Amino acid sequence: MYDLVAIATKISNISQLRQLHAHLVLNSLQSQNYWVSLLLTICTRLHAHPAYAASIFTSSPYPNASVYSCMLKYYSRMGAHDEVVSLFRCMQCLDLRPHPSVYIYLIKLAGKSGNLFHASVLKLGHIDDHFIRNTILDMYAKYGQVDLARKLFEQMPNRTLADWNSMISGCWNSGNEADAVMLFSMMPDRNTISWTAMVTGYAKMRDLETARRYFDEMPEKSVVSWNAMLSAYAQNECAEEALKLFHRMLKEGITPDDTTWVAAISSCSSIGNLSLADSLLAKINQKHVILNNFVKTALLDMHAKFGNLEIARGIFDELGGQRNAVTWNVMISAYTRAGKLSLARELFDNMPKRDVVSWNSMIAGYAQNGESAMSIHLFREMIDCTDIQPDEVTIASVLSACGHIGALKFSCWVLNIVQEKNIKFGISGFNSLIFMYSKCGNVVDAHRIFQNMGTKDVVTFNTLISGFAANGHGKDAIKLLLTMEEEGIEPDHVTYIGVLTACSHAGMLKEGKNIFKSIKAPTVDHYACMVDLLGRAGELDDAKILIESMPMKPHAGVYGSLLNASRIHKRVELGELAANKLLELEPQNPGNYILLSNIYASAGRWEDVRQVREKMRKGGVKKSVGMSWVEYKGQIHNFTVGDRSHEWSKDIYRLLAELERKMKRVGFVTDKSCALRDVEEEEKEEMLGTHSEKLAICFALLVSEVGTPIRVVKNLRICMDCHTAIKMISKLEEREIIVRDNNRFHCFSEGICSCHDYW
Repeated sequence: MYDLVAIATKISNISQLRQLHAHLVLNSLQSQNYWVSLLLTICTRLHAHPAYAASIFTSSPYPNASVYSCMLKYYSRMGAHDEVVSLFRCMQCLDLRPHPSVYIYLIKLAGKSGNLFHASVLKLGHIDDHFIRNTILDMYAKYGQVDLARKLFEQMPNRTLADWNSMISGCWNSGNEADAVMLFSMMPDRNTISWTAMVTGYAKMRDLETARRYFDEMPEKSVVSWNAMLSAYAQNECAEEALKLFHRMLKEGITPDDTTWVAAISSCSSIGNLSLADSLLAKINQKHVILNNFVKTALLDMHAKFGNLEIARGIFDELGGQRNAVTWNVMISAYTRAGKLSLARELFDNMPKRDVVSWNSMIAGYAQNGESAMSIHLFREMIDCTDIQPDEVTIASVLSACGHIGALKFSCWVLNIVQEKNIKFGISGFNSLIFMYSKCGNVVDAHRIFQNMGTKDVVTFNTLISGFAANGHGKDAIKLLLTMEEEGIEPDHVTYIGVLTACSHAGMLKEGKNIFKSIKAPTVDHYACMVDLLGRAGELDDAKILIESMPMKPHAGVYGSLLNASRIHKRVELGELAANKLLELEPQNPGNYILLSNIYASAGRWEDVRQVREKMRKGGVKKSVGMSWVEYKGQIHNFTVGDRSHEWSKDIYRLLAELERKMKRVGFVTDKSCALRDVEEEEKEEMLGTHSEKLAICFALLVSEVGTPIRVVKNLRICMDCHTAIKMISKLEEREIIVRDNNRFHCFSEGICSCHDYW
């Protein structure tokens, strides 16, 4: 028997354990409680399969407290919460008392429910065991019951260093800096854990300066201490500081562990420096680091961010059955960032278990890659088919998608869900709400949300300023810029783009010039806005002079503004100049060819129109398909020019013909210069009469209540003929019609448009 005990102490794998078990069976010892306890202890150490451990436990006909205690330790180590509770209740029914050390495992496994064992510990007199006492104290401190932890701490006649450390960590968990500092100063002795707790605490409060001071004052540092400071930098967007500290760590001879490598790799990803990434990978290979799942996932994310999708996918496939939700989510996000939505969706659909991050990655991926309808559809599926609760990130993404396609009614349904599920909004959520309302043409509610916000950032101001700009509210945009400066928020280049665009859309030339002069270092985008502003005012020669005086090379936006102004003011020669520059810069952009064609068509130069179209054909440039859509009963209804696929087509075309007759009776004449082909007059009229926005408006008139506003979104710039027609329809039907094209909002009411016929 002594030989078997000696053998048991040397067992290092499951195969050897089974051999020992076989010896016990041969000697008919396998059911004796001493040997069952010993086998279960080895099972715990080797993480044996639960079924095997359970078979050993049941081999004892009358298990005693020792056997139960060993089985409880096994289940605790394996994280089998339900089995632990069931076994403990069974012991209570048999009036068996587990070994005192078992309570340490039970309390740790139970988490915040561990207080249920406190009474048992007191009743059995185990509270004097300083290990058990510290476990209870640590449980209260860790799970937010700091008052109970403090009460227990104050009752202790002899406090261990572990007790002080647990209390300090508990204070930090509850955000109580003052008590944590006081306890730290009162400690009779400190160890590395004490100092590290202070570093971690200040890091949680984002006070990295104080965290670093404690770190630097530490008499001795463990790898955990280094990791605490490294992670603090990495998680608070101080990647360069993190990497400096990492290199210092290596110089001081500290061996990095898995947590160190994850922090270093994540920091390298954030900086986006490929040479740094290569250097880090060389260090990993040089030190022959054995990569665990967390390090591999960090590497996967780094390669994905650098665009090395094949390497990232290789790591993902290599992980195989060891992939966790984080690994899947990182790979899905990598594909969505690269616009590979089908590959991302394939992974999403094949995930063994999705969490809220998985849904957020896919919903945001669709929204950010122009697939807003799919983003909304997937959100609806998440709500209808899963128990996963959306969070602020989910809502921000779906509201962004709603804004892009003008789905105001669906947004209201989303906001009802926010209220039902009590989802709390931070700045990001409120910013997305302002964006959605602004993109749906509802600047009144966008402004209301803005005014009710407590904390605002530069994105908040920029979002509302852009909303004012798109809706032609120039004075409101300038007022917001002044408010921004009064509140000490520094405008950035996006702010000035928004304000200058607002001045342009509102025809505020003088104000726009003053704002442009106030910009310390105007960018090429600001020059583009000024060209647009001057062009709107008819000062095209000044716009040309401004372009020639630019300190940097003009980009397509600059010449695009000049080209559009030339179209409006029928300046063919300037239009040709701008178009030629644009065709050099963007030879594959169909919009430039179309604008030039419009200029030629307006001048009746059909041969030039033909040559432009021929150039498009030879260059393989295809005209973007004009599409308009309108929301009805939570669905988006799409229309293209001459579209007859809609189920309401018969009624739509009947109403369209009726409106055309009404318009002609009051003097409407089709602007045939908007047709890009030299065809018969009757054919031109038919081509223009069935543009997508007219079909969408007719559908909205058929399905909406009389007197309610109509909202239409178009993917291209609205043509002159449709613009004139919609003004007349708004007056004839006594409706407010809001059309958002790819340039701005057009609010038609009583025969007038908010753009004052310049867009």
